[in-house]
Amino acid sequence: MNPIELNANPFLSRRQMLARCGTGFGMMALAPLLDQAGWLGLRAAASETATSLPQVARPPHFTPKAKHVVHLFMNGGPSQVDTFDPKPTLDRYHGKPLPLNNLRTERKTGAAMRSPFKFQRYGKSGLEISELFRKTASLHADDMAIIRSMRAEVPNHEPSLMLMNCGDSRLPRPSMGSWINYGLGSENQNLPGFIVLCPGGYPIVSTQNWRSAFLPGAFQGTYIDTQHTDVEKLIANIRNKRMTIDEQRRQLDLVRTLNEDHAEQRSHDSPLEARIATFELAYRMQTEATDAFDITREPEEIRNAYGSGTHGRQLLITRRLIERGVRFIQVWSGEGQPWDNHENLEKGHQKLAGEWDQPIAAFMADLKERGLFDQTLVLWSGEFGRTPVAELPALNGRDHNHYGFSVWMAGGGVKGGTTYGATDEFGFRATESPVHVHDLHATILHLLGLDHEKLTYRYAGRDFRLTDVAGNVVTGILA
Repeated sequence: MNPIELNANPFLSRRQMLARCGTGFGMMALAPLLDQAGWLGLRAAASETATSLPQVARPPHFTPKAKHVVHLFMNGGPSQVDTFDPKPTLDRYHGKPLPLNNLRTERKTGAAMRSPFKFQRYGKSGLEISELFRKTASLHADDMAIIRSMRAEVPNHEPSLMLMNCGDSRLPRPSMGSWINYGLGSENQNLPGFIVLCPGGYPIVSTQNWRSAFLPGAFQGTYIDTQHTDVEKLIANIRNKRMTIDEQRRQLDLVRTLNEDHAEQRSHDSPLEARIATFELAYRMQTEATDAFDITREPEEIRNAYGSGTHGRQLLITRRLIERGVRFIQVWSGEGQPWDNHENLEKGHQKLAGEWDQPIAAFMADLKERGLFDQTLVLWSGEFGRTPVAELPALNGRDHNHYGFSVWMAGGGVKGGTTYGATDEFGFRATESPVHVHDLHATILHLLGLDHEKLTYRYAGRDFRLTDVAGNVVTGILA
């Protein structure tokens, strides 16, 4: 009998030969032990579901408080002492050296710099928040949990962005949104489970912020340039003007058949399976995405509440995406690092906060009115904070500060109207209940019903996770 009749490709590649023989003998002995423990079947089933059917919703480890995450990313590093961590001591020391022996900064800095913005108490909880975010504070202070003791690892944008987004400041690791979609899948098969909204172009280190790394490619973030309003500019190639939907379906069916045959001969290679899933998703998005990103379908009073600026448009799109089941949405301030105000901080922060305050207030109010707030976790953060001393030579801006900064969370499972941790009296270093970024990630996963120690992926002989080998849930902000 002709061997070609039995197998279209009877020969093994060198890589396949080594993979099947080199590890096969060891697995022959190990498989029965794993199977007796019930581990092999469970892991294989979970892996197969997550890689071959990446968009399918999967159950969490335990009952979740939230189903969706919205990360409002203030890239560049907003100043904690000018936003959510009032330090009246800076008023007394303004223009004078601070009595800190361990005041280490990345650049040359001078004397203390008081905040040019006023703080006041808001809501029944009396949270002290800067006038920069008075609209958000006036409506939602009692829903916010402010962590004032965040810390990162280095005072540089690139590694701090990687740490905040991917859990590692040096090595290529999957992003938080990718991990969440790997763990939970998506509630909508016609839209990506992880969408990134950033106007004007990429931020620092560009697509590394939302990469899937060694996770299947279907879990990486889908970037949308929200400086555009036309759907066809927002999402490149969203419509095929040369072929009908039926013609595209037939073409895609052929490509799928070829890809599946290719994958079958290569032991169902996960990148190939992810590519097949991505083609299917792109086809289905033509109708769903056109509707989701078209905010002209919203009533005029809703659009007016969000405002006419870019961030208002971004957050209105975000609400529409949440309604359609998108799992993780990251909303950026813009390309580069807008909040990186080494000089002219008063003018810069006032402008940036003014662009965000009304849209955030409207967005959270809209979620509440539609019954979506309790199932949506909202996170506001930068990659680090800023120093309480002025930077030379201008003396009207602040340097990077990873020793202590603020973030806040609201929505699903969060104890509103609370503060957690504290920096020293000058706002430089976290001194009370420090929270590392790994702890923040562990807490976010917990609110989604995921145990950060169990959400793992085996790669290069090791089980990796978002929190590496660290991280503790911050129970003090849980409802």
